[in-house]
Amino acid sequence: MAEPTLALPVVGPPPVPPRRRFGRTLTARAVLVTCAVALVSVLVTAIVAVPLAVRGVERRDQEALAAQARLAAEVLRPRLMTGRTADEERLLRQLRVQGIDAYLIRRGAPDRAGLPPRVVQRIAEGRNVSTRRPVGGRRTLVEGRALPGGNGVVLTRRVSAPWRQVLPSLWLPLLAGLGAGVVAGLLLARLLARPVRRAAEAAARLRAGDRTVRVPVEPPDETADLAYALNGLAAALATSEGRQREFLLSVSHELRTPLTAIRGYAEALADGVIPPNDTADTGRTLLAEAEHLDRLVSDLLALARLEAADFPLEPAPVDLTRLAADAERTWAGRCAAVGVPFRVEMPDRPVPAYTDPGRIRQVVDGLLENALRVVPPGAPVVLAVRPAGADPAAGGVVEVRDGGPGFTDDDLAVAFERGALHQRYRGVRKVGSGLGLALAAGLVRRLGGEIVAGHAPEGGAAFTVRLPPDPYPARTSA
Repeated sequence: MAEPTLALPVVGPPPVPPRRRFGRTLTARAVLVTCAVALVSVLVTAIVAVPLAVRGVERRDQEALAAQARLAAEVLRPRLMTGRTADEERLLRQLRVQGIDAYLIRRGAPDRAGLPPRVVQRIAEGRNVSTRRPVGGRRTLVEGRALPGGNGVVLTRRVSAPWRQVLPSLWLPLLAGLGAGVVAGLLLARLLARPVRRAAEAAARLRAGDRTVRVPVEPPDETADLAYALNGLAAALATSEGRQREFLLSVSHELRTPLTAIRGYAEALADGVIPPNDTADTGRTLLAEAEHLDRLVSDLLALARLEAADFPLEPAPVDLTRLAADAERTWAGRCAAVGVPFRVEMPDRPVPAYTDPGRIRQVVDGLLENALRVVPPGAPVVLAVRPAGADPAAGGVVEVRDGGPGFTDDDLAVAFERGALHQRYRGVRKVGSGLGLALAAGLVRRLGGEIVAGHAPEGGAAFTVRLPPDPYPARTSA
């Protein structure tokens, strides 16, 4: 049968960041957005302010023309009953110099043509006029003051594009606002991009292997969240890599121990220093060390494949009491051979569960092997099976307890981490490779169950596995 192989991911060179182009950087985009906002603000301001300013200019011109019309009416009141005098000519010339046309109305008749008939009629009726209307085909300000006897004075001034008066006074503030928006955009872009640049630099250093990198936590909240995330990632990577190094050291030590024994006995056999009578014992020792090595390599392969999407699982309805009975036939003799009592606790009726029978037996065998490794002679090892609840359809529970040294509360928190307990107790008491519990926990989780480590009433450790009662495909998928 072909040996299982461990497929390693192909790791290529780190990706090269693309060349930066104008408009694709956060700074450039922030500047462009800010400039666009400033430009829109300037345009909106111009659209709103120019008509208001134009109306203000027109109102000011209308009020100025009205004041001149009142003054002209007061001056010309006593003279309108007679013919045009030198004083009238002088006043009319002064008004024409200011761009104002003056019309004198005597007894309801203007002194010359050009005024709209309605304006003349209102003056003749003794009513004042203040309006803007076309005169001679051009928009004109009209101010008329009525005098007794159907007389009056009407002043007109043509409106010459008020926006031309407004724009020279507005373009400089609008341009200053646009410039301020551009400058603010540059400063804001640099301020916004600085945390992102720091995060990118920190990520590059993390990719290069620097696990001491930390990003300063600064407001606003989004930037602080990014800094917290990167700092947490750096700490998690440092912790994970530290555990991996410890795990590799532990595994290398476990591999070296059987290899050293096998090499020593093989050299002794090759050199002929082992008597013929001891050859059988030597072979058994070599076989035991080879089996130990095989179990260790199998555990490593199983752990490597456990997270793969194609990890083989065949869940089906299982009677846990039959599983316990089968395990009893295997483990009772092994425990008795080393002076350890083995006990099975199970109800008289079936305990149904939905799981992979081969994988859950692998979990039970791994937990029993760990227990047998650490338990002292005379202390018990217990395999218990019971329903998960009063309803038989609630699933089942498998429990492995022992009377060994047990765990502290701190040990329970890391019991299923690869190599954690091995690192703690290596050289202090009997320990395995540190892979068995991690493999058992991974298998139980892939089967949709739960595994918990605790204290056993026998004085040692207790591992409780809760299995689901019915099919649940999501639990057994990758």
